[in-house]
Amino acid sequence: MDAARTIATGAPEADAADTAADDTSRVTPIAADEAGRVTPMMEQYIEIKAANPDCLLFYRMGDFYELFFDDAEIASRALGIVLTKRGKHRGADIPMCGVPVERADEYLHRLIAFGHRVAVCEQLEDPAAARKRGGRSVVRRDVIRLVTPGTLTEDSLLDARRNNYLAALARSRASAGDDRFALAWIDISTGEFRVAACERTSLAAAIARIEPGEIIVSDGLYSDTELAPTLRGLPALTPLTRDVFDGATAERRLAAFFGIATTAAFGAFSRVELTAAAAAITYVERTQLGKRPPIAPPAREAAGATLVLDAATRSNLELNRTLAGDRRGSLLAAIDRTIMAAGARLLAQRLAAPLTDAAEIGHRLDAVALFTADAAARGDIRAQLKRAPDLARALSRLVVGRGGPRDLAAIRDGIFAAAEFAARLGAIAELPREIAQIVETLRRTDTALAAELGKVLADELPALRRDGGFVRAGYAAALDEARALRDESRRVIAALQVRYAETTGVRALKIRHNNVLGYFVDVPASHGEKLMSSPLNATFIHRQTTAGQVRFTTVELGELEAKIATAAERALALELEIFERMAMTVAAASATIKDAAEAMAALDVACALAALAIERDYVRPQVDGSLVFAIEGGRHPVVEQMLAAGGGPFVANDCDLSPLPPPLPAPRAGECKQEAGRIWIVTGPNMAGKSTFLRQNALIAILAQIGSFVPARAAHIGVVDRLFSRVGAADDLARGHSTFMVEMVETAAILNQAGERALVILDEIGRGTATFDGLSIAWATIEHLHEQNRCRALFATHFHEMTALAAKLPHLHNATMRVKEWQGDVVFLHEVVAGAADRSYGIQVAKLAGLPASVVERAKVVLAQIEAEDRVSPARRLIDDLPLFASARGAAPPQQDSALADLLEALAALNPDEMSPRDALETLYALKAQLAKTKG
Repeated sequence: MDAARTIATGAPEADAADTAADDTSRVTPIAADEAGRVTPMMEQYIEIKAANPDCLLFYRMGDFYELFFDDAEIASRALGIVLTKRGKHRGADIPMCGVPVERADEYLHRLIAFGHRVAVCEQLEDPAAARKRGGRSVVRRDVIRLVTPGTLTEDSLLDARRNNYLAALARSRASAGDDRFALAWIDISTGEFRVAACERTSLAAAIARIEPGEIIVSDGLYSDTELAPTLRGLPALTPLTRDVFDGATAERRLAAFFGIATTAAFGAFSRVELTAAAAAITYVERTQLGKRPPIAPPAREAAGATLVLDAATRSNLELNRTLAGDRRGSLLAAIDRTIMAAGARLLAQRLAAPLTDAAEIGHRLDAVALFTADAAARGDIRAQLKRAPDLARALSRLVVGRGGPRDLAAIRDGIFAAAEFAARLGAIAELPREIAQIVETLRRTDTALAAELGKVLADELPALRRDGGFVRAGYAAALDEARALRDESRRVIAALQVRYAETTGVRALKIRHNNVLGYFVDVPASHGEKLMSSPLNATFIHRQTTAGQVRFTTVELGELEAKIATAAERALALELEIFERMAMTVAAASATIKDAAEAMAALDVACALAALAIERDYVRPQVDGSLVFAIEGGRHPVVEQMLAAGGGPFVANDCDLSPLPPPLPAPRAGECKQEAGRIWIVTGPNMAGKSTFLRQNALIAILAQIGSFVPARAAHIGVVDRLFSRVGAADDLARGHSTFMVEMVETAAILNQAGERALVILDEIGRGTATFDGLSIAWATIEHLHEQNRCRALFATHFHEMTALAAKLPHLHNATMRVKEWQGDVVFLHEVVAGAADRSYGIQVAKLAGLPASVVERAKVVLAQIEAEDRVSPARRLIDDLPLFASARGAAPPQQDSALADLLEALAALNPDEMSPRDALETLYALKAQLAKTKG
């Protein structure tokens, strides 16, 4: 167990008022006196807890945050810290645990990871002020912040290279049952704020794209049984009362937050979009308790502006993390060459939401092309980026009151860096549109503010402002005077420490200071008894015992502390005053600072993608509004790098899913003549590279549409509006779905949603059930994709019978993975060529996997027998016997032959019980003769 909390010993238990009034030890007060009354401290705790029932309450007592009752039991289990019982409440022991204030962020991070919300309750006055009000007075405390998974700002609680979004989901009921939804998402650590409408069918895909740290919904939405499968699986779902999602007051609340009369200045929003945006803002206000983060006005995303990728596709393609949950091995890890944390976050955003506007994609590609062509500019910018801070998060912490001196330094350095970038880029003759906009934004930063911060801040800065020492000497005369008095006293303290160490013979003796005890003598526990024994106990007065340490005071130290206190407090107060003034100045310039942070992030991404293109030999893709999909020499961006690390080459392959060139095949009856993407059926053995080939083409399309160069010799891609990937096998036992059921659910989503601009990747459809069932499903799926969806698609399969469909479906093309057989073994060449495989080489792959030789030989014998019996009826005859999907879909049920119908009618009219044996025999001969005529 982590001994986060140490029980103070050596002092009697005190009542709540006494402990609250001096807070000189961590003895937990008895919560009820002998008469059974609730003590003032426990009364205060219960009142604050009642106001925050859905949070764990971090109740500040001296140097620790204490948790009591159920909160203590929950936290002790989650954090692995000691649970104690101290004091009584209504006759029962009070469970209690605690964490040190100085390590609070560490424990908060762990509690948030478990999905808990924490209310941080601080002491709002000095214990001495409480004592002046009377012996039974309690130090004033109140909650200063609610810590939730979606409202974090501290670097220690965040991943620097990932956004942490709070999302709000709102619904607008329609009379016809056609509900409308909207999502609003905010990252309060960077100020980003976006809103988008979405349909019920695309809701899961939208949430998967955002990956919110926390999502808030109304009580009604939370209890909706139809949405439960989508919502209940989310990691941090917070239901809120209906007033947060009140559409009638949404616009007013949103306008009030930004201090404007109407939200019309932000653009046109639907009512449900305003409801989602106002809910997100309201939640931020409630959790930050009056602090207003520097949040940008909401930006509305137009429908269809980004490539739609559902959760299954994102997982299958391993965009941000692998199927095992690791970042290493994902596409993002393979392409991330950014230097700044803000650049890494922006790259992840772009990868999550590739564009569908060919012109905007072109502008991004122009920016990358600039830095691929100009190596000197790329090198200079990337060298400067290494010195640039994370402006956005530093700004957010300062505005909400959680910043420190180093955040002020980050603002200073960031503004100076912006000026340097603008000057370097301004020297380039012709700038593409995106880079020109970046330069214009960077030039708007206030270098005078940075210069003033340079005058204020010292060279060496503490992490916390309460530590002082961050204002440069000579900046403020009054501060210099107070420091001189304080420092002289500190030299006296240092001399006293040396003298006490010599007197006691304890070389490890230190004189320390904290806000609770003031100055105290600190010795290891092994020497504590020595100071508490004669003759040293006449000088050293015991104050507190903690884990491993014993603390004392002396009369001399107390007198010296009184002299120092005034000077030290004055110096710190002056520094904090200067800090607040500079923080307010920074907050006033937050708009331009935030814009500069975004511009530097975009610059980092452009340079990073250029560096990647040079490093990995990527080419600029041609992206337009056509339906072309032509890749020459395409490579898998992740697998290629892994092979290169081991010294192995990657075999590049072409892929062309473009519509057939004119003249198009003549349409069948009832069909319109129009363009349709090609479908490739890819066959070949396992381990030959089918899945890699399928995935690499999907990843190339995604890279092209985020504005990146791509791993290929050449690429021409017509914009893809939806990308579907059904690859691999996995179950969903939590929802009662088998592996095959998951496969069918994902396939159904593809067939129901894919349009002609979609790109579909299907691998091994139908392999999770019986052979004929699976073949039938795969067969019908191909026909549906060809005749109804008419999209560009890659379809890998081991059902070789399906390759014969290419003779009847004009947009179908057969491709196979080349292999060689050598002395009974199979050699994978990883080349994709036209044609169809007639074998899957499964037994050879099993042999490579290490199956016992006896099993392999037996499998060969069984396969030979099955092939001899099962392949008597070739696939060609199966094709000829089955109508195509379009004709089969509209065909009427088959009609019975009239002669056969007459025969059946005669048979039905017979009554065997009334017939003699002779009549029965004659009738039988007559029916047989009639049957013979029918066949003839």
